[in-house]
Amino acid sequence: MGIFDKAKEMLGDNQEAVDQGIDQAANFVDEKTGGQHSEQIDQGADFVKDQAGNFLGGGNQDEPEQPA
Repeated sequence: MGIFDKAKEMLGDNQEAVDQGIDQAANFVDEKTGGQHSEQIDQGADFVKDQAGNFLGGGNQDEPEQPA
């Protein structure tokens, strides 16, 4: 079993907790930057949540991927 398989197994049933952790990290960074980059931080957090969902097999399949 590889590292990614272990990660999927550990996080697969906890997508909500993963999303909450990402939101907490984004809020922390936003606070530390004085809210100067809130829009970019929110976009980054949404992107990370989508990627985590795709990695864990629970991503939103209805939305097309955003270009980089």
